[in-house]
Amino acid sequence: MGAQVPTTDAQRVLDRCDDLAAVSATPDGVERVHLSPEHARVNAVVAGWMAELGLDTRVDQAGNLWGRVEGQEPGLPALVLGSHLDTVPDAGRYDGILGVLSALEVVRRLAPRAAELPFALEAVAFSDEEGTRFSTALMGSSAVAGAWREEWWDRTDAAGTTVRQAAEAFGLDPARIGEAARRPEELLGYLELHIEQGPHLEAADRALGVVTSIAGARRFTGRVVGEARHAGGTPYPRRRDALVGASEVVLAVERLAKERDGIATVGRLQAFPGGVNVVPGLVEFSLDVRDEHDADRDVLVEEIRAVAERACAARGLTLELTEVHSAPGVYCDEALQRSVAAGIAVTGDAEPLRLWSRAGHDAMAVAAVTPVAMVFVRCEDGVSHAPDERVTLADVAVGLDAFEAAVLDVARTHGNG
Repeated sequence: MGAQVPTTDAQRVLDRCDDLAAVSATPDGVERVHLSPEHARVNAVVAGWMAELGLDTRVDQAGNLWGRVEGQEPGLPALVLGSHLDTVPDAGRYDGILGVLSALEVVRRLAPRAAELPFALEAVAFSDEEGTRFSTALMGSSAVAGAWREEWWDRTDAAGTTVRQAAEAFGLDPARIGEAARRPEELLGYLELHIEQGPHLEAADRALGVVTSIAGARRFTGRVVGEARHAGGTPYPRRRDALVGASEVVLAVERLAKERDGIATVGRLQAFPGGVNVVPGLVEFSLDVRDEHDADRDVLVEEIRAVAERACAARGLTLELTEVHSAPGVYCDEALQRSVAAGIAVTGDAEPLRLWSRAGHDAMAVAAVTPVAMVFVRCEDGVSHAPDERVTLADVAVGLDAFEAAVLDVARTHGNG
């Protein structure tokens, strides 16, 4: 499979991924969270690149960055290309960022022919896909979909800063959050290029894949409550050790997920009071549950809850699970999937691999307001959400080619429609 896009374009994408990593580097690695100073700096850099392409740029009241070029006539509905710029802690360089910069490269290629397109082209850099800072997710794209939740304003980060305070410090007006919402008639569809964040493309020896659906996720904060007592002086029959109980919960989460062929993860666990000679009286933990189908995911959640409650009760502990995020699974639009497949076919892969996304994406929220589709790019060993994220120059090159060809296929089919 040979790349038809000059590798200089792909190299520019990779170089700019490095540039953005440097702009938002912290002592602990790359971290760029919603409404932070790093977020503002990166938005400014990417806005500059958009302006170089002649795009009309703006930041909406959710902190999302937009650039637009008109089509055959002003005011046509837009085909939106993009992804997100925020990261997890100690992040890699490509999750989200590759999709934003690939969108800009496609716009770079098509801008000279924009007057021939039966739609406007917009590039978007969403502000909060990961939910790292405020323990939720998809806030930026949810605002675009008109699904902002008022209670989000009161969510706090680790320092106690609320979303409202962070937004105001960022230069946004919380009272105008509704202006971030897009109307269905303004949009033709949304295409997102993203690293796979899994090993399936690599195992199949494919550079690219067509995403069929995106798993719906539910996230919880959990608490196992016991009693803190002296580690030396408390006999085992008298212990109500919250950490031992939480450990049983973690093991049950893995076992049940495997049995049901679902996905469930405890990504954070902290014991209190944290003394080396104190029986832990409280453990706080996170729980993320997802599946290809929402009904199967929900069954898994209830099984985890029931087994965890029994395990804790047997040790004299109480379990608290509070849901903090819920997103339904999303099926990608059939017509846009065909355009993505046609785009990949241009690169020489006539029958692209089709796979569902185990990870969540901004397309999940955007699907509430316009049809969506995605193209996956292979990443080395499926590693993501870690500094060892890797993509190859050749894969980025064919990804750009496929992405551009997919947009042109949408133009062809839309023009014929």
